[in-house]
Amino acid sequence: MSYKRWILVAIGLFGIGLVLGLVVPAGSTHFFSEEIAALGELGEVLFSLPRPLMAIAIFAKNALALLLSFALSPIFCIVPAVTLILNGGLLAFVSTMIIEEKSLSFVLAGLLPHGIIELPAFILGEAAALSFGAMAVLVLIKKRERNQLLPSLKQNLKYLMIAFALLLPAAIIETFITPLLLT
Repeated sequence: MSYKRWILVAIGLFGIGLVLGLVVPAGSTHFFSEEIAALGELGEVLFSLPRPLMAIAIFAKNALALLLSFALSPIFCIVPAVTLILNGGLLAFVSTMIIEEKSLSFVLAGLLPHGIIELPAFILGEAAALSFGAMAVLVLIKKRERNQLLPSLKQNLKYLMIAFALLLPAAIIETFITPLLLT
């Protein structure tokens, strides 16, 4: 399957997560309670750092998450699929909660500046993970496809590197510009 199709699959899985996050009732914080608590703790740690270190930490966290998803993708693509759905769901759920407390413009100000870059990076990286993971599974099923694994790895690592390159400006914007828009 072409990489463009894997991007569509990644967008579809993220979209499923968004829909799930929107249909979870706002009072049901237990559904995402662990993720929300982890985000709160991470936010406290990040905001205690000097701004340049904060940008590096955000970039490192996002890049490490993509790298881990890519590395674990040969396990039947479970990690990238779950990551896409969970992140979409969490984004929709938390955005809904914030809209109820603050406003839609507050959510947009907090997400759009860096999200315009970070979301495509996330989709590109997870699509690369899905593509490579599917090829690794295919090689297990069809031994004659073995010669396709290394070219698939190389090609998908290129897409992963593009995702990493996009995560850097997103982290800088998230650190230095987004807070200005939220005050």
